[in-house]
Amino acid sequence: MILYPAIDLKDGQAVRLVHGDMDRVTVFNDDPAAQARAFVDAGCQWLHLVDLNGAFAGTPVNAAPVEAILKACPVPAQLGGGIRDMATIEMWLSKGLERVILGTVAVENPDLVREAARAFPSHVAVGIDARDGKVATKGWATKTDVDATDLAKSFEDAGVAAIIYTDINRDGAMGGPNIPATEALAQAVTIPVIASGGVSSLDDLTALKDTGVISGAISGRALYDGAIDLAAALSMLKG
Repeated sequence: MILYPAIDLKDGQAVRLVHGDMDRVTVFNDDPAAQARAFVDAGCQWLHLVDLNGAFAGTPVNAAPVEAILKACPVPAQLGGGIRDMATIEMWLSKGLERVILGTVAVENPDLVREAARAFPSHVAVGIDARDGKVATKGWATKTDVDATDLAKSFEDAGVAAIIYTDINRDGAMGGPNIPATEALAQAVTIPVIASGGVSSLDDLTALKDTGVISGAISGRALYDGAIDLAAALSMLKG
């Protein structure tokens, strides 16, 4: 199972939110590229980046720090937030991003996801952010009636590289991930599923790994706060 350290970008800084609330923000580093290098130096194999401003604006806002991270770090990175058309997808992949994460458009324009996955095999992931099992879009500000599992299943034949499943009620709250919901989603599809939201201890990572069906986990606040030692976590996951 791959551990993805998260760097959430707001106003050019590396931050964490609680439950996706832009008013409940903690700034952890005003140099996101330095933060990314620290994660790489600790041994991470991937980086998970989110343009928070972009998720609300519907277009990239934190392009400069993302580009700085891509230039500074030799490991692959995936990015979500504000990626809602083919031109933006092509732009990011041309700059060295390994994987784009499509969230809002997965609900509003699923044909774009399919088109992008065909055009860029292995470089397109779907971000499914859910509150009480229902998908939320536009930076989690808009709740829909779309069932998270139904949305995942709809892309079963699209060729997407992964599904990133976030339980919004767990995100940034250090209360542990929603393992039953994530495991159920992973069992419902053949697409690799990455868990996000509330991953805050080595025990959480062990429990996710022990399901045998979850391919990765994203953690942010716990790494910044020291609740998870990144080197120890990576060593445990290799074992």
